[in-house]
Amino acid sequence: MQRIVVGVDGSETSRHALRWAAEEAQSHDAELHVVHAWEVPGLGAGIGLSPGRRATAAPEGQRDAAQQLLSDVISEELGTDPPAKVRTSIGRGSAAGVLLEASAGADLLVVGSRGLGGFVGLLLGSVSTKMANHAVCPVVIVRPPARQDV
Repeated sequence: MQRIVVGVDGSETSRHALRWAAEEAQSHDAELHVVHAWEVPGLGAGIGLSPGRRATAAPEGQRDAAQQLLSDVISEELGTDPPAKVRTSIGRGSAAGVLLEASAGADLLVVGSRGLGGFVGLLLGSVSTKMANHAVCPVVIVRPPARQDV
């Protein structure tokens, strides 16, 4: 195994997937490619705003925010001095599209079972479902740790 791709969106399940993928990459001496996707909301995002107001920051600001989120998550989960074989990238577009593109040629794609989407009751989110159905490499979907009720 030479390259493992993991998708991160800042959610707890994606953080768990990152930790799992990092351990797997270390055990195989493989590169860990950590990917985050960002996109500008569609035209309907500004509905309800007064004329002249913008619904979101400029794309450059969103790209910077995406890069900062990725840096913060990696520092918090892998430490401030991550292993040398960690590579990061951010992509503009849907999470599914960015992850499918990033995972081309990878040995493994790792995603959390669900991210920041709005349908909390689902066992699998839309991105993890798309990865399971469309990725051209093996996919691991990492579930959150089991609760330990006392």
